[in-house]
Amino acid sequence: MPVEETLVLVKPDGVARNLTGEILRRIEAKGYQLVDIKLVEADLDLLAAHYEEHQGKPFYEPLVEFMMSGPVVALRIAGNRSIEGFRALAGTTDPTTAAAGTIRGDLGRDWGLRVQQNLVHGSDSPESAARELALWF
Repeated sequence: MPVEETLVLVKPDGVARNLTGEILRRIEAKGYQLVDIKLVEADLDLLAAHYEEHQGKPFYEPLVEFMMSGPVVALRIAGNRSIEGFRALAGTTDPTTAAAGTIRGDLGRDWGLRVQQNLVHGSDSPESAARELALWF
């Protein structure tokens, strides 16, 4: 299997709750390699490019506002099937229904309609990973 790289973001809620270390621990415990890491104050241009496929959807503006509300930790990780594997490690988008043992299931909080506050983002395909990594790194 070829090694693939993917983007992981620890969102502002994860950074604010001091969960970056625990999230990194889980990524490394899964066997993925940390290739690059940086703390970013994401601006509107970066987030508009990152979330371009969601522009015009009802959750777009609240998501962008949330992502600009505090620092984000951007990670480039590598490993066999790292895209699929990290998304399984993260759990489903809604922390309330995410399975125990996942990042969102164990560490996420129920924020009602603010599901975007779900600690992490992971690229969903090789194409998205390449595009997103180019934006953030």
